[in-house]
Amino acid sequence: MSIDEIIEAIDGLTVLELVELKDKLQEKYGVTAAAPIAVAAAGAAPDAGEEEQFSFTVMLESEGDSKIEVIKAVREVTSLGLKESKDLVEAAPDAVVAEDVSKEDAERIQKTLEDAGATVKLT
Repeated sequence: MSIDEIIEAIDGLTVLELVELKDKLQEKYGVTAAAPIAVAAAGAAPDAGEEEQFSFTVMLESEGDSKIEVIKAVREVTSLGLKESKDLVEAAPDAVVAEDVSKEDAERIQKTLEDAGATVKLT
């Protein structure tokens, strides 16, 4: 059987059959499918000593000149009420707006607050 014939046979398998094939190959050869991916990812990293951050904290450094707009923005990006949002804005600098959020969410929150006039820091 040639390599092309093996590939054609694999193309005809269902997802469940592919999982079974993977499990049997792992068992027979004592390998895991995750190991080559991890090695490739580690080799592709620009700086092996630096880990990519997956969880961010959004901190309000300054309310700027538009305190009311910043309070509205805090209410928009959090589930806080008016009083809690006002207290958070007045607690700046280093007031935590959101913790353990994804990079996309942190950047979205940062943009919303900065558009309202606040100074924001992501950590």
